[in-house]
Amino acid sequence: MRTHRAATAAALLVGLEALGLVGLAAWQVTALLSGDLTSPATAVALLVLTLIGAASVLAFAVGIARGRSWGRSGGVVTQVLILAVALGAVTGAYADPPIALALAAPAVIALVLLVLAARSAAAEASAGERPDADSPGAPVDRS
Repeated sequence: MRTHRAATAAALLVGLEALGLVGLAAWQVTALLSGDLTSPATAVALLVLTLIGAASVLAFAVGIARGRSWGRSGGVVTQVLILAVALGAVTGAYADPPIALALAAPAVIALVLLVLAARSAAAEASAGERPDADSPGAPVDRS
């Protein structure tokens, strides 16, 4: 199974986004332990959801690195969600354009790389080089 440069770079970026979510979870734990919050129950729920999100994004990164279509699909959804958060960060009463740019720039780059990786996987599949491992009837590699 060949992994193309676009897929490798996309997997790296998505993996870094997962690490960013882990960092956000660490910040949430710090806020929870310092008592700097209004509702501890809500803070714990948000922490759990952040950790689930981090695990999901990390799984997408691994899927992308292994050339799986579900990893690319999950990566695209992740980038669209990050772009929605960036849009929220640039608008409204508490707008912060540098934060929005820091969120949007890697998401746009990862989105382009994911599209390129999907195109190269589709080209390989149509050329008969390597059927997608997720497609029904694909040969099973038992090595």
